[in-house]
Amino acid sequence: MRIVLYYYGKIRDRNAHAICEEYHKRSQRYARFELQELKPRQETWDQAGAFKLLLSPEGEACTTAQFAKLLETAQLAARDFHLVIGPTEGHPADWKQRADRLLSLSPMTFPHELARAMLCEQVYRSLTLLAGHPYPR
Repeated sequence: MRIVLYYYGKIRDRNAHAICEEYHKRSQRYARFELQELKPRQETWDQAGAFKLLLSPEGEACTTAQFAKLLETAQLAARDFHLVIGPTEGHPADWKQRADRLLSLSPMTFPHELARAMLCEQVYRSLTLLAGHPYPR
């Protein structure tokens, strides 16, 4: 299984970027995890067979355990796991229709770089949870 986190925008906040890179690096012990910048209207995230999870304010909230279960389900089905943080104006409507699920990190609004760092940490936390590692405790 390959996990890919797609995001928009250049890296401007080096501190948020450092957090993201740290969890990205740690995750490599458990799965192939990639970070890819998207350009406007670029649709490389929509690959056949991948489980597609789009971050959206109208998405459902989930716990870390529920997120880990989504990751495990994709892993057991040998499907890639694609996470997409949308542009400032939100995902196009047709993207939402093609997603397997819409997820909200919080009812609050966060800068994209902070959302990316939080999502990288959740990927790592979920991978360690599935592996029985003590980190998530």
